[in-house]
Amino acid sequence: MNEEIKLWGSGTARTLRPIWMAEEMDINYELIPIGPRTGETQGYEFTEINPKQKIPVMQCKELNLSESLTICRYLQKNYLSENIYIPIDEKDIYKEDEWCNYIYGELDETCLYVMRRHYDLKDIYGESPVVVDACRKYFLRQLDVVENHLKFKKNILESGFGLADIFLMTCLDWAVFYEFSLPKNINQYRDRIALRPAYQKAMKINYSSK
Repeated sequence: MNEEIKLWGSGTARTLRPIWMAEEMDINYELIPIGPRTGETQGYEFTEINPKQKIPVMQCKELNLSESLTICRYLQKNYLSENIYIPIDEKDIYKEDEWCNYIYGELDETCLYVMRRHYDLKDIYGESPVVVDACRKYFLRQLDVVENHLKFKKNILESGFGLADIFLMTCLDWAVFYEFSLPKNINQYRDRIALRPAYQKAMKINYSSK
């Protein structure tokens, strides 16, 4: 496919995911590095593209997609790459889907993003130490699940590095930023993934664009 890909958004863990995916798969794309809560997502042009006024967003021809998992799925399904494992086997397809939903639902939305609302964005959503503390405790419980899974594995799926690893790594970086102490297996996993050239390039693009 040679369609022009546009990715909107930078500066967050969620915008990192499609940028990293595109870099891993060597996809040409144009980045429009607008940030959250800067007023840029509320402008007429962006609202026409995504009425939810959220980033990230992908444009390809007449197709507009939001949500980091959906965008990454689109790239995964429509492009080929030797750098990232794309499941073909039915079992791996479902296991990857299970892990992506778990990471996004339990680590990202239920814990880290709620913490962000009442931690980084407390001036907007209100300060709530009780909520933040509850999220921290719940996150640590979920880390135990991941820690046990990675005990004898280099990646989430035994077949190789893939989409679920991108989602997990972005959450782990987010957790370190919030001063979580990561257990042994997860720490080793994170150190290993951080050596990937596409990760390093995507990090630089995502966090230096704004």
